[in-house]
Amino acid sequence: MLLSAAAWAGDDVAAVPAAIPSAQELEALGAKVGKITILPGDVFDTSVEGEDGWLYRTANKLHINTRPSVIRGQLLFGEGDAFSNRLVQETERNLRANPYLYDATIVPVAFDGTYVDLEVRTRDTWTLNPGLSFSRTGGKNEYAVQIQEKNLLGRGQEFEIEWEDDVERESLTFMFGDPHFLRSYTQLAIVYSDADDGDTTYFRLYRPFYALDTRWSAGTTLSDSTFDTERWEYGKRVGRFRTDAQFYDLGGGWSAGLRDGWVQRWTWGATYTESRYEPVPGYQLGGPVPADQKYVYPWVGFELVEDAFQERENQDQIRRTED
Repeated sequence: MLLSAAAWAGDDVAAVPAAIPSAQELEALGAKVGKITILPGDVFDTSVEGEDGWLYRTANKLHINTRPSVIRGQLLFGEGDAFSNRLVQETERNLRANPYLYDATIVPVAFDGTYVDLEVRTRDTWTLNPGLSFSRTGGKNEYAVQIQEKNLLGRGQEFEIEWEDDVERESLTFMFGDPHFLRSYTQLAIVYSDADDGDTTYFRLYRPFYALDTRWSAGTTLSDSTFDTERWEYGKRVGRFRTDAQFYDLGGGWSAGLRDGWVQRWTWGATYTESRYEPVPGYQLGGPVPADQKYVYPWVGFELVEDAFQERENQDQIRRTED
């Protein structure tokens, strides 16, 4: 549905100058996108009563807002392109899907008869999540300490480090994710975990169907891990065996793009997974060693998407725009 000028910014009607034509009129006039201004917002709006205290102001100062270049890199249109309300709305949805953004709106601020200038207004969420936990299970204390940042230095990247000591193992895990690797739509994820009974390495590089009119996707996932599995009986440790597991996946996809309000997407690929088991030197097995497993198989998928999105509030989340 095309928005009128008064509905561009949802409830914030005053944000759109009355002289600017509606989205339908702009498209009919053949308007082009003029200057695009990125306006990243703080986590808390200190102009609102209830968010103007010192705690909220301090949080805004400590938080690094999303960089304009990160937002600009996710726009489905550029300066000089033909104005498309569908792409404006889809860009808003894509931006709101980021875990580090609370909301995102794109508002016209000027129109000279040919070019319409747009402001991309976003609001951040608090993305630094420290954690500390303690529990006791099976007569042994369990500890965990972690720190997670979902918007590292305002770049939209995710970083996490976690130390954990439980009844089975002590481990230190590092994770890094970049949903826009090298300023593209390619997603990168790297995980490495070093434990006292083995390690885990995970790598994923994937270019998804990032928009309704995206024509192809491709990616790979590689995982290799070694760890010990303990056997318990009536609360007592009776044995253990070692697991060596690999998972490799390679695939791609193709689509004809958006056609008459619908998108058809085909995906295909191949997967290799293997798990090998063996005794742990110096430990009792406590039972039989599981049989080794190996699977190699192709796969194919089909996805059908209708361009019938709606914007709602207070349906699943409080005071947030939901698509």
